[in-house]
Amino acid sequence: MDNQLIHINNDICQACYACVRVCPVNALQVRVDQEPPVVIGERCIGCGSCIRVCAPEALTSRDSCQDVKKLLKSDKKVAAIIEPSISGEFVDITDYRKFVRMIREIGFTYVNEVSFGVDMVAEQYKELFTSFKGLYYISANCPPIVSLVEKYFPDLIDNLAPIISPMIASAQLVRQLYGEDIYVVYIGPCIGSKNEALRYNGNSKVDAVLTFIELRKLFSEFHIKESTVEYSDFDPPLGYKGSLYAVSNGILQAAGLNEDLMSGNIITSEGKDNVIESIREFDASVDFIRKHFNLFFCEGCLMGPGTSPGGKKYVRKTLVTDYANKKLKDFNIDIWREACMRHSSSTDFKAIFTADDHRVAQPSAEKVDEVMKILGKSEAEGKVGCAGCGYSSCRGFAEAVAKGLTKTDMCISYSMKSKHDFIKTLKLTNDKLARTQDALLDSERKARQEQQMAQEALERTSTMLQKLPSAIVIVDDNLKVIESNHSFIQTLGEEAAEINEIIPGLVGADLKALLPFQFYKLFTAVLSNDENVVNKDVHLGDRLLNVSVFSIKKGKIAGAVLRDMYLPEVRKEEVIHRVTEVIDENLGLVQKIAFLLGEGAAKTERMLNSIIESHKEGKK
Repeated sequence: MDNQLIHINNDICQACYACVRVCPVNALQVRVDQEPPVVIGERCIGCGSCIRVCAPEALTSRDSCQDVKKLLKSDKKVAAIIEPSISGEFVDITDYRKFVRMIREIGFTYVNEVSFGVDMVAEQYKELFTSFKGLYYISANCPPIVSLVEKYFPDLIDNLAPIISPMIASAQLVRQLYGEDIYVVYIGPCIGSKNEALRYNGNSKVDAVLTFIELRKLFSEFHIKESTVEYSDFDPPLGYKGSLYAVSNGILQAAGLNEDLMSGNIITSEGKDNVIESIREFDASVDFIRKHFNLFFCEGCLMGPGTSPGGKKYVRKTLVTDYANKKLKDFNIDIWREACMRHSSSTDFKAIFTADDHRVAQPSAEKVDEVMKILGKSEAEGKVGCAGCGYSSCRGFAEAVAKGLTKTDMCISYSMKSKHDFIKTLKLTNDKLARTQDALLDSERKARQEQQMAQEALERTSTMLQKLPSAIVIVDDNLKVIESNHSFIQTLGEEAAEINEIIPGLVGADLKALLPFQFYKLFTAVLSNDENVVNKDVHLGDRLLNVSVFSIKKGKIAGAVLRDMYLPEVRKEEVIHRVTEVIDENLGLVQKIAFLLGEGAAKTERMLNSIIESHKEGKK
């Protein structure tokens, strides 16, 4: 069985951390790597403060409805013991005898008042507080108070009044009345009682604890309404002033203890903040205060976490006192005294408490100072605080961070500063992103324009390519056709034309399957050597083709122009071209011969002139 008292539903939790801030003992931990808080069960004292402040109702206590239904289905008889604050809980029920009958209708054999157990316990407190022997006590009726002392003020264990609570006293009572072979279910306002019940066995055992909220669920499940049931009273013995137990000082009135400020020796304190401060002062200054402390964690049991939310304290208090007055109007005090004497003598009121220290070692001053620096708090600011984090001072919060009980984000001012810094950074990032986005859009627009222009150029080129009379083909480094025109397909013949019908332009076709070896090796040579082949005459069947292969992208893409030399227009053009080449070559040769002849004639003329001149000189 899962004995953890408080559970959190992470699917519902909104990570508002209200529960963390209100927990008096840091039993809800905020971890850096996890948004929802984590319940540390061994630190919990069962006060239920976290449940009260959880708006989405993600926090719940251990449910006992199923356990109670199993007990009711068993072969044993089941007794319900009802805490006095029930009279303040059921504002919607007009007569207490109605809700007694409603409880019986669920299946309980017996329904007894805890107020009689309060009366018996009150007598024990009267004896303890009036026979002073030098030791001052803290009352032990409230389970969260007992747990708080055991876990966080273990040095005060001996100051806890060694008296069982009214719940345990009532469990012993009903077993005296109805035998030991019986189940006992406590119905009350406190979820801490669920853990208190686990402390006891034997005649003191409480088999299950139902809160008033859970009792309402059972009423709804079993379709039990006030309008459909008759009156029924509690099984005797009935309580006397123990009916006032729902109010914090009710047990003192039940014991007839003096509460006078001048002469009394008891201080009553209630409410989370008050009782924690009370225990601290008791621990530090009890020998100066010289009083016993009667403490209740809630503002009276009538405001316990197991009561319906939204209840009004003074309305409930009025209902409790009105119920007590009504019951005591015709109360038989003699029968009550005789029952008290008889059952008190058979009841073991001795309670034993055990230290269960969960205090965390105080961190070093240097570590706390480091956290304070991170929070941006000065030493002067550390002495006070807004308490929004759940701690009374900034330094107290820094100590909790250093202990690993919470994280810096719980500080509202630090969190707001971090958020403002984040927003500022985010704004700068957004501005930069906007500028980048504009540049990207502009670049994208230009890219689209260039792509459109490229596409148009490609279409124009492709159109021109198709209209050229010469055969054109472009291939990749694997001699796969990238593009070809109609003239190329016509040059290859009918087989290529059939392929073209299936694959337009022969795109992807293997050139090696379309042309003979001596033909496609020209492409291989150009792709390998990056040297163009110009005006190469190649036979293709009975045709003579004039081929020029050139490199388009080195080693990757090559193209070729093929002309059929037997076509009249090609032949005429080629003849003219080649005759022109021959003429150009012959003219060049003639020019060279003429040059050489010219040089020879000039030399002869010079020689003849020289001879003539010499001959003339001889005659003279």
